[in-house]
Amino acid sequence: MRKTEINRATAETKIELSLDLDGSGKSEISTGVGFLDHMLTLFARHGRFDLTVKCEGDTYVDDHHSAEDIGICLGKAFSEALGDMRGITRYGSVILPMDETLILCAVDISGRAYLGFDAEFTSEKIGTFDTELVEEFFAAFVRTSAVTLHIKKLDGKNSHHIAEGIFKAFARTMKTAVAVDEQYKNEIPSTKGVL
Repeated sequence: MRKTEINRATAETKIELSLDLDGSGKSEISTGVGFLDHMLTLFARHGRFDLTVKCEGDTYVDDHHSAEDIGICLGKAFSEALGDMRGITRYGSVILPMDETLILCAVDISGRAYLGFDAEFTSEKIGTFDTELVEEFFAAFVRTSAVTLHIKKLDGKNSHHIAEGIFKAFARTMKTAVAVDEQYKNEIPSTKGVL
């Protein structure tokens, strides 16, 4: 059973999150940040993860704390749900088109936290959402999941399409990387014997 529940409360946010890596793409998302709800919903659908997120955050300040802390919780959830990572494919990558946008995403579930993020947005906001929070979300995810993640915009002009392409590419990449390879289901995918 590759699933987990995360509860995190700080002076800035209160988050309840559940994740099932072997789901069907169902989600219940209520973050208080409309655009982030949209991104997490499509992340669950395209990754075929069952995901619930409830966040009460200090959005009267801005959306930063909510976006960052949800990234922290999602990263921790992936780490916990994967356990010793026995049998996983480990690597995933995709080049994903979203209309005029083209996004490259690659991951190594390595135990080593690193984010390579090279995706400039053409506007500072998508609705009320600060586009710089996309990178903040992924930086937080990487810190707690201990994965190596590269996201690169190869093309794109529309900020909504860029962000959506990133989250869809991330979903498809993680789906591949966490999948169990039946041929090696009892092995740790590393010569070190541990990830």
